[in-house]
Amino acid sequence: MNLLIVRHAPAGDAKEKKAWARTGKPDSERPLSALGREKMKEAALGLAEEVGKLDLVATSPYARAFETAVIVRKRLRAPLEETDTLAPGAKPAAFAAWLKKRTERSIAAVGHEPHLGTLIAWLCTGSSVPFTELKKGQACLLDVREPAPGGARLVWSLAPAQLRALARR
Repeated sequence: MNLLIVRHAPAGDAKEKKAWARTGKPDSERPLSALGREKMKEAALGLAEEVGKLDLVATSPYARAFETAVIVRKRLRAPLEETDTLAPGAKPAAFAAWLKKRTERSIAAVGHEPHLGTLIAWLCTGSSVPFTELKKGQACLLDVREPAPGGARLVWSLAPAQLRALARR
């Protein structure tokens, strides 16, 4: 199975994050910034160049991840499904259990750091110690032989600027 891991796009700078905190609304409802949406739309074009089509886009229920997933879903023509296994703090084993039940061959998983870095490490090495940290809007592709510790291989990882450059080719 191909598993495309995507970190949510930018949801604002530190100043905007502080302003959001002052509203009293939960962080889980914090949306993407306008710039984040625009950057992700362009990056999704690059993802389409690299990946083609997906069978499913899975997302964290947090607003910024969900909005990112909608952009990816539209560009890569795939249905969208929300799963708590991609929320911050979820255990890699919970996502693996969710993944084992899937019949799709090509899935994107949209979520957050440091959760995604831990998930990648666990799937690739069996360790929960991250060896990579995804930038906002970054994506990597895993070849998952078995959704279990050490059951995947990292195929590629592309920074947001690289994805946007692919879109401009």
